[in-house]
This record gives sequence, structure tokens and C-alpha cells, in this order.
Amino acid sequence: MTEHEPDLRSIFTALADSLVASDIVQALNDLVGACVDHTSATEGGIVLADRDGVLHVIASTSERAADVEEAQLGAHEGPCLDCVRDGEAVEVPDLDDMLQEWPEFARIAEDRGFRAVHATPMRLRGRTLGSLCLFAPTPGPLSDRDAALVQTLADAATLSVLQQDAIHRGQALSDQLQQALDSRVVIEQAKGALAHRLGVTPDEAFAHLRRQARSTGRRIHDVAAEVVRPDRGSRAS
Repeated sequence: MTEHEPDLRSIFTALADSLVASDIVQALNDLVGACVDHTSATEGGIVLADRDGVLHVIASTSERAADVEEAQLGAHEGPCLDCVRDGEAVEVPDLDDMLQEWPEFARIAEDRGFRAVHATPMRLRGRTLGSLCLFAPTPGPLSDRDAALVQTLADAATLSVLQQDAIHRGQALSDQLQQALDSRVVIEQAKGALAHRLGVTPDEAFAHLRRQARSTGRRIHDVAAEVVRPDRGSRAS
């Protein structure tokens, strides 16, 4: 639990700026990062549905958070899937209590060092785009204040994504999400290449990419593309 109240205006402005630039990946990484920065959670990730309704991990704060999100999708069980299906938040104060309901997910999450999970739907007027999942290393629920903040941020991001879809009618939301998925592939490739080049972990490589993007005012995808294809620009190193 953080001691200070977050600056919601600056958080919303950052999210809006990313979405105006049609950079959904950047916006959703900013969203999950803001949730971790301003709540008791330590890691998080976001899954979104593609045009066929198949869920994909689109943003995460770390490799282990992404691993746990991918585990949910592979095992077809877990709080994010229940959250998307029902359109309601799912609170799991202690994963030990879910070993029978979600045996594979709970085991993998605990192996990665997580003991509590909170999943929040990204929804608007009955339409659920995906879910935001937050993880903590110790048992216990999110406070009412933290849960309300996370839902507010998720609602704002969902509204912004759908508004951009309405503005750019020539590009359906499903096409934007597909571009976001393609962008994530490039970012993952860049993380691996940069981790090898700098001798750092993938999480440290991702932090490096984010700092480079912010310091130069560019999209994280563009910085990542330069790492993967350095002939197209200056290298992010």
C-alpha cells in the first residue's frame, strides 16, 4: 500500500497521449505500470481478446508476470480468464485456496513467487475487451482504495481505446489490437537482443527500452524496432 495519493491527472494524460499516437502497447504498459506504482501489487499484466475472441498477453511489468499470464492462457484456467468471462473483478487473497480450482495456474504463479492475485475487467457497457491482472508476493487482498483505483484506470483506458476506434472508423479495433500483438513480438525480440548485448536480464532490458522511449519522446515499438533492425535508425544501447 502506497502512502501518497497518485496524481490521476498525469496518469490519465500519459495514457491519452499514448492512445492518441495509436500506440496501444505503450498505453497498456503505462496502465499496468501505473497500477503497480500506486497500489500494493508488485507485478502485473494485461490480456486482450483478438478478433476471434482469443486472449493474448499484450502488456506486462516483467518476464515472470508475463509467464504467469501465459500460463493462464495455456492452462485455460485462472483469475484473468474468469474475469473476462464474467466481466467482474476476481480477488484471490491467497493462491493456496485455489489449488483445487486452478491447480496448474496456482502452482506456476506460486513457483514464480506470487501468493495473491487481483483481476480487473477492461469493460464498457457490457463489452469486455480483456482483463488487468495484478500480483503480490504475500497473501492478502487489495485494499478497497487500491481496487477502486485499478478499476478507474482500467475503465479510463478501455474508454480511450474504444473512442479511438470510433474516431478512426477506417481501422477497426480488432485491427488495432492485431497491430498491438505484432508490436509486442518486436518488443519481445528487442528485449532478448538487448539483454544479450548489455549482459542484463530481460526485465532490465525492457526498462532500458522504456527509458529510451520516454527520453526521446518516441513509441517503445519504434525503439524496439531499431534494436532488432539497427540499420533503420540509431541503436537503443
